[in-house]
Amino acid sequence: MTCKKAQGYLETNTISVNQLQDAGKERQGPREALALARSASRVIVARGKKMVTFDMKKDAPDDVTLLAHLLGPSGNLRAPTVRKGKTLLVGFSDELYANLKK
Repeated sequence: MTCKKAQGYLETNTISVNQLQDAGKERQGPREALALARSASRVIVARGKKMVTFDMKKDAPDDVTLLAHLLGPSGNLRAPTVRKGKTLLVGFSDELYANLKK
């Protein structure tokens, strides 16, 4: 799923975002990805039909585990990544994005 497809999904479903960054132009490496994840209360990662949720306040994973989920093959933060409130969504699934409306 590319950022453009995710952006199209957001527009089609009338889901507003405050800030949109092009991951291809503004790459975020491991350090930035960890800082972003650690600033969230919850991180939800979608890969295909699988989703993994991390409670960053009660049971935060170690850096190695977190980076294994956050980074793509390029070593940068996977796209799309959306922050809604204190929740960070990494990757794309219809189910995950449908929850953005709520």
